[in-house]
Amino acid sequence: MATLGLSEADKAAVEAFRQDVVEPSRTNLVIVDFWAEWCGPCKQLAPVIEKVCADYASKGVKLVKVNVDENGFIASQFRVQSIPTVYAVFQGQPVADLSQARTEGQFKQYLDQLLSQLPIESDEKAQAQEIAPLIAMGEEMLAGGEAERALSVFQQIADIAPDNAEVLSGLLRALVALGQLDEADALLAELPAEMQKDQAIERAKAALALARNARPVADLSGVEARLAADGDDHEARFELATGLMGNGDRDGAAEQLLEIVRRDRAWNDGAARTQLLTLFEAVGLEDPWVAAQRRKLSQILFS
Repeated sequence: MATLGLSEADKAAVEAFRQDVVEPSRTNLVIVDFWAEWCGPCKQLAPVIEKVCADYASKGVKLVKVNVDENGFIASQFRVQSIPTVYAVFQGQPVADLSQARTEGQFKQYLDQLLSQLPIESDEKAQAQEIAPLIAMGEEMLAGGEAERALSVFQQIADIAPDNAEVLSGLLRALVALGQLDEADALLAELPAEMQKDQAIERAKAALALARNARPVADLSGVEARLAADGDDHEARFELATGLMGNGDRDGAAEQLLEIVRRDRAWNDGAARTQLLTLFEAVGLEDPWVAAQRRKLSQILFS
């Protein structure tokens, strides 16, 4: 903003705006709220926008409030014609007009979209980069059957990032792998409702559900004999699949469940398909094994 010909008060306002908005916006997303004391809608909006920006502070979002009565020149530069007017500023330039947002959900939707598109620097991103190798190490241990070591790793990461869904998912799944199902239930119950919808937490929930229903079975010969006598005994086949899952044989379990779907996909209200999908979620939807099994399921369903 040019300052030639401005009053000392306007020059001071421009310098304050540079320090409060322009400079921070080099790396952060700055939300500029134009308001006034006499503006009723501004006062109604203030608690909403302040809460959302506080919640998103770790994501690199900063709120700056500009009183239009005290900063008329700044407001004129942004062509503010009515208030409240809310702009998102990045690298010194307005990148979005958020004035139509009135609810917490609407503001979060706007911010999520902007944050996904802009190279915002934030504590959250820095922390995610720091713990990513540790999460990978924990996941590798879990996949290799080293549940105790994985639990220790995820507990240590959780001390650094207690609100990270991937970390908490790993911690939950390590508890499940160790048979500590009540502890996993207790931890899951403590998580905020919004976090429980996260895909990583859904994966942990699926693992917990499988563990509740699929316990290790020392001797499966009885159910195998029932199935040998009647290949359409779907209850026996489902019981065999559950036992195989409990014994850690996911290939065998998937094979039996797929066979039930092939023979009678509607059996027991689609229980075999439902169990398969739970198994897929527990393993991880991006896992190559899951991709291969889903292709087999698709071939059966659409053949």
